[in-house]
Amino acid sequence: MSVNPDRWKQRLQNLQRAQARLSKACEQESYNELELAGLIQTFEFSFELSWKTLKDLLEFEGYDVASPRHVIRTSLEARHLNAVQCETLLDALIKRNLLSHAYDEKHVLEAQALIVNSYGPCITNVTNYLVKKNLDE
Repeated sequence: MSVNPDRWKQRLQNLQRAQARLSKACEQESYNELELAGLIQTFEFSFELSWKTLKDLLEFEGYDVASPRHVIRTSLEARHLNAVQCETLLDALIKRNLLSHAYDEKHVLEAQALIVNSYGPCITNVTNYLVKKNLDE
């Protein structure tokens, strides 16, 4: 299988745009019902792009990875993530489906807190690392 050396860099551009939207959404003081739905959706999209960008980078570096869990764990081994980022992204992976089906107020508020306080900042840190890595090459 031939790996496009620019694929991870191309996907990184999409991740940067998604992460910027997520950061902006996380900055709000309060949310109405539609804004909360948008926050969760923006997180889902950003999370998908995060692990897929890491996957493309790992494949470029010669790793054979497939599932999101394998990508996240291998990213730790390859030193693209630190232990806290790895655990945060694994937690986000586990809770991703729960977050997308958060219909009652308790679960929606739990999703908001996780995204604003944990997952969003982690995605920002990972994106910043990847941008720096791209610039250093």
